[in-house]
Amino acid sequence: MGRRRSKRKPEPKKRREPLDVQFNCPFCNHEKSCEVKIDRIKNMGYISCRVCLESFQSVVNYLSEPVDVYSDWIDACEQANQ
Repeated sequence: MGRRRSKRKPEPKKRREPLDVQFNCPFCNHEKSCEVKIDRIKNMGYISCRVCLESFQSVVNYLSEPVDVYSDWIDACEQANQ
């Protein structure tokens, strides 16, 4: 005699929301005006503001996301202000 199968269904998989690609500008304070582009071939991340035309670039690796480039930019701004 075999065992009966369980009638319990597996839990549905949780979906993660994608991370932002547009951020607030620390210079002109416009919302969603800074866009990040990552060039995986050159290992560079570029962020620029469409309003005030400020830009920043940083070195990225294969794990980096657009939010990492933005946080590097914020850190560089804070370091320059000290």
